[in-house]
Amino acid sequence: MTNTINPTNSWTPASWQQKTAAQQVTYADKNAVNNIITELTQLPPLVTPLEIEGLKKQLAEAAAGQRFLLQGGDCAESFADCHAVAITNKLKILLQMSLILLHGLRKPIVRVGRMAGQYAKPRSSDQETQNNITLPAYRGDIINKPGFTAAERKPDPQLMLSGYHYSALTLNYLRALVNGGFANLLHPEYWELDFVKHSPLAREYQTMVNSISDSLDFLKTIASAGLQIANLHQVDFFTSHEALHLLYEQALTRHEQHNKWYNLSTHFPWIGMRTASLEGGHVEYMRGIANPIAVKISPQITKDNLIELINILNPQDEPGRLTLIHRLGAAKVVELLPDMIKTVQQTGRKVLWVCDPMHGNTSTTRDGIKTRHFEDILFELQQSFTIHQNMQSYLGGVHFELTGENVTECLGGARGLTESDLKASYKSLVDPRLNYEQALEMAMLIVKMQG
Repeated sequence: MTNTINPTNSWTPASWQQKTAAQQVTYADKNAVNNIITELTQLPPLVTPLEIEGLKKQLAEAAAGQRFLLQGGDCAESFADCHAVAITNKLKILLQMSLILLHGLRKPIVRVGRMAGQYAKPRSSDQETQNNITLPAYRGDIINKPGFTAAERKPDPQLMLSGYHYSALTLNYLRALVNGGFANLLHPEYWELDFVKHSPLAREYQTMVNSISDSLDFLKTIASAGLQIANLHQVDFFTSHEALHLLYEQALTRHEQHNKWYNLSTHFPWIGMRTASLEGGHVEYMRGIANPIAVKISPQITKDNLIELINILNPQDEPGRLTLIHRLGAAKVVELLPDMIKTVQQTGRKVLWVCDPMHGNTSTTRDGIKTRHFEDILFELQQSFTIHQNMQSYLGGVHFELTGENVTECLGGARGLTESDLKASYKSLVDPRLNYEQALEMAMLIVKMQG
């Protein structure tokens, strides 16, 4: 296997350090950093190569049109939210959305949470100013703290170790829930569906819910009769996060079976648009690991860069290896997406196309609150499905920032949240998320637009 920038046999988990790596931090105490990295390399991995290869197989099937990927979770996890209720709510909304999609799309759903490691966030500026005081920007709990004091904003290498432990705790509880029967969603009557009556599509939504309930009742009847059917009580559930903080990712990279290197901090790492430089440290790091990987594709990418990214990150065209997540915005998706699809089609390479309709649709209210409008998110998603279909391509997944709580961070939806509603329950430390009701509604609308 060769690479246009660097031959693969020169790759190591630390070779990214020979490149310029964007969005990294400088720690004051290098000895402390080295000690933390050494400790992390000796701790047990968080996921296994077998799980990773299982996900890669499912993603390959999604790229072939046989499955559909649902990827979602917090914009940035907080250590403080590592508790049973928050984890349960996130898993609940993703499982309920996946059941709606499974029933409506008639395809198996690949379930991936932005969970158990989404502790680092890229920022547009290295600094933040409040009341004429300038401090380093908050970059996520694995790097510094959100409080606006010099001590809290100082990068602390000890937080990498904390991030590992909180990821392990989250994964442990997720596995307990999934394996212990929580994923048995045979009771849609337990869903919080009060929002349905506020929607112009209320009757259609209720018909959909009733249909799902009837189908599940039928399956329960079969099971109670002793007939063998697929396991209704357990599902596959995988984790993902942006592989942003490269020192941490390096420390959790292990040489495993079949002479491959795996990032064992997560099943499915991705590269954000701010760190997708061909000559950058993130692309260098990601090209050498055996995990399935994704890249966020922004309006700024050129045709040549897109082709070269595919060549670097998946030179052997391995099925399930590479996912392209386009995040173009409602204003630009119609103009830009067709050329992107055509460019990839001309390479003859197989990728999984996913739409992230969140990140290109961020705005700020008159009060300075960062938000997104449900209608913009929906429009980009609708146009993406249509464009892929018209170009004989397959949009095989969606990527949402969402929460299982009923926060008020995004405008619109069935309840018609307005700017004055945002302050009622705005909890995100970074980007606005779809709340529980908006996320369920979005899953129903995906089914409607594909029906």
